[in-house]
Amino acid sequence: MAKVYLDALLPREDFEAEETETSMKKKESFSISDIRETDFFYRSLRKPDFQRETNEWDPKRVVQLVKSFVDGELIPAIILWHSKSGLSFVIDGSHRLSSLIAWINDDYGSGTTSKTNLQGLVPEEQIAAAARTRKLVEKQVGRYSDYVLAASSPEKVAPEIAARAKKLGALAVQLQWVEGNAQTAETSFFNINQQAVKINETELKLIKSRKRPNGIAARAIIKEGQSHHYWSKFSQEVSEQIEELSHELSDLMFLPKLKNPVKTLDLPIGGKGYSAQSPLLVFELVNAVNNVGTSELNEDIDGAVAVQFLKNTLKVVRRVNSLHPSSLGLHPAVYFYSRGGRHKSASFSAIIEFLIELDSKRLLKEFTSIRSIFEDILLDDDYIPEQILRHHRTAAKAVPHITTYFRHLMEHLLAAKKIPNFTIVNDDVVREVLSKKEYRFVKTVAVENESSEGESFSDETKSAVFITEALQRAIRCKICNARMHINSITIDHIQRKSEGGTAALDNAQVAHPFCNTTVKH
Repeated sequence: MAKVYLDALLPREDFEAEETETSMKKKESFSISDIRETDFFYRSLRKPDFQRETNEWDPKRVVQLVKSFVDGELIPAIILWHSKSGLSFVIDGSHRLSSLIAWINDDYGSGTTSKTNLQGLVPEEQIAAAARTRKLVEKQVGRYSDYVLAASSPEKVAPEIAARAKKLGALAVQLQWVEGNAQTAETSFFNINQQAVKINETELKLIKSRKRPNGIAARAIIKEGQSHHYWSKFSQEVSEQIEELSHELSDLMFLPKLKNPVKTLDLPIGGKGYSAQSPLLVFELVNAVNNVGTSELNEDIDGAVAVQFLKNTLKVVRRVNSLHPSSLGLHPAVYFYSRGGRHKSASFSAIIEFLIELDSKRLLKEFTSIRSIFEDILLDDDYIPEQILRHHRTAAKAVPHITTYFRHLMEHLLAAKKIPNFTIVNDDVVREVLSKKEYRFVKTVAVENESSEGESFSDETKSAVFITEALQRAIRCKICNARMHINSITIDHIQRKSEGGTAALDNAQVAHPFCNTTVKH
């Protein structure tokens, strides 16, 4: 079930420059009326700019939290830190607090507050998730407006709502306050969030890199240069560059929007932009392109490095799939998706590293010469990268090994191609590659998908049927014979214009941009 996006209900703020407030007495709890849009307490609430997005709960969990509250069940305390400026920053409990705010203000990610804070840019998936959540809340709990009505006219609402409404005024959620300065509050956040839902290593790096060029670049891409501006302190010229570059990158990676089941081969190379995994995918992309190793980068003071990181990333993404003359036009369904329409983030990252390596060694023409066979093997033996991923357990650990597999595959294909009159048999090539000791764990027979019970086809099965059929009929480049994607089709002169070729129909052919501009010339 799709997750509910509640992140825009509480604005983000940078609190690092603020010191702690004096030892004034603070609220020990908040009631339901404290989190109405017009209340002073709600207006003072902020999320630290480093906090993860509030988008991990599905509709059922949101409903469960609201129902627990109106039934008077125990809800864990919300932990806050009070700044000198009078703002209350949520250190822990953002999902719990936002779920109640959503119910009180009838905004489950697509209401007035969300639209305002997202500058009107509310994705279709977010609107759909909000509608499902609202429907489920109304069915199991009821609208907050009905509870308000019950206070004056209980006969106009359902009996269970009237009964709950009598107790609502006495209910409250406990508050705990972090005492100390901003550094203490930030340390508390990381300590708390490494216990319950632990932050993984890459996500932790993204949070801590929010003022470094890689973090700024990644967040700008995932938000299309909108939402909370981590680059707002830079000059107007730099800010505009960041927003322009990140907008193009976001479009290239996440448009058109992915829908399941898959019924088109026009798929986004980066999968769903609206997902919890997307920020990590983009962050790893920025790091790989800009050769960010294990050492920490310095804070980007004026945004110049972030702009350069974005330019470098755009160069590589254009290379992957675009109409830019450098574009290889890699077909997303071949390289980045399973037959069932699932985006393979590890394969995406591995292909990025593979292309960077080929480009640095000037081997892109050689890759193009064996590309069509390379792609056939990727499709026929797609279980191999998956088994490498499972063997190494995490994408971060598996990506270098998947990249090495791609390299070995290319090396064997190039070697076989050099043998006069030699016919390349894909299975033989794969067998030779897998004979290396580092692949001893790989099973040479693909694992069959589990059969689905029931009479209705799953989205995965529907997607697999379409993708399989559509790829068989896909248009192929007339120069390299690899499949073509709609975003990377150019029309090439069979006989060059410099050699007298005309613009007649019989002198035209389809080709990838790179094949057209580089391989042929």
